[in-house]
Amino acid sequence: MALDRLLNVARKEFSDHITSRRFVIILALFLVISAIGMHTGIGQYNDRLESYNQQLQHMEEVAVDGPYAGWMPEKPSIMLIFSAMMAYMTTLGAVLAIAIGFDLVSKEKETRSLKSLLSHPLYRDEIINGKAVGGIAALGFAMVLALAISLAMLLLFSVVPTLEEFTAILIFGVISLGFLLAYFAIALTMSTVSRESGNALIYTLVIFFAVSTLLPVLGAMAGDALAGDRPEPPQSAPMPTPVGRTVTGTASGGSFTSSVSQSVVHRVSEGPDPEWQQYEEDMKAYSEKRIFINDVTNLLSPQTNYYKAAMAVTNPRIAAMMSSPYGPTPEETPGLAEALSQVWMNIAALIVFPSVFFAAAYVKFMRMDIR
Repeated sequence: MALDRLLNVARKEFSDHITSRRFVIILALFLVISAIGMHTGIGQYNDRLESYNQQLQHMEEVAVDGPYAGWMPEKPSIMLIFSAMMAYMTTLGAVLAIAIGFDLVSKEKETRSLKSLLSHPLYRDEIINGKAVGGIAALGFAMVLALAISLAMLLLFSVVPTLEEFTAILIFGVISLGFLLAYFAIALTMSTVSRESGNALIYTLVIFFAVSTLLPVLGAMAGDALAGDRPEPPQSAPMPTPVGRTVTGTASGGSFTSSVSQSVVHRVSEGPDPEWQQYEEDMKAYSEKRIFINDVTNLLSPQTNYYKAAMAVTNPRIAAMMSSPYGPTPEETPGLAEALSQVWMNIAALIVFPSVFFAAAYVKFMRMDIR
């Protein structure tokens, strides 16, 4: 019975959202710009695919021996197309989420309709939970619509995703929805706290600016300040690094050439300079500490978490190289599961962040004085 009442509230809120002029305008703008981005991404994908085919043809024509023996070009993934959607999601997607949530409760306060609403056989928790579920359903509807249009455009341009790529597209949609819920939860909380919708919108936009723009800058500053002083390189010049071959042969240019050959053999046998080895270890520790502090600070930024998580799905190679300066080489491309495991903290933050704000909105609404 309680679930039925909650679903009735959610159904009404969902219907109000998808029929409101504000939602339709922002959603239409979001879908149009996303479609333009998809069209651009498909063109870039086709160019890379053509280059890939040309490289394959060239590899078949040349001899298999030589310095490039065993090398094969990497086939581009259609997930690169969805990279263009990430930028629009962090702007228009956030605006759409804020537009849905900033007046959910404050509008009821302004029209003094909460009293009449509670005069029906409804409890407070059913009202606030129903409003939250209705808003989440509206955002889910927008996300499903965006992915449906994207898949339709792929098929229209004869780009058919594989099963693995289709799974990655669905994961990308779930991560994007989690990002939208973060700002919807902020807007809902501010709507519950504020007495007027205008103030709720201002508070939400201030938080939006703080966590999306100001926090990453502060995170970088905190990383520089808390990581300590940057290691200074040794004064001596670095010795040549062994290249894995032995210097042999006879002197053909007199005593000068012979002495140079002996000098090179002597340096290679000594190995790397201990001072430079220590400097490289100190630099590695300094860089890892700085990146760790920066990453921990940025866990409070939905933009940063979404960017890293979505990048792990759309471009795992770049995501792996971004996670650590001493990570995989550009030639190594991790799989989808491995790439997601490297950004598990960001994915967890996208779950915890809206949960905290939803809990705050729930507690505030349950204790709110309605007069």
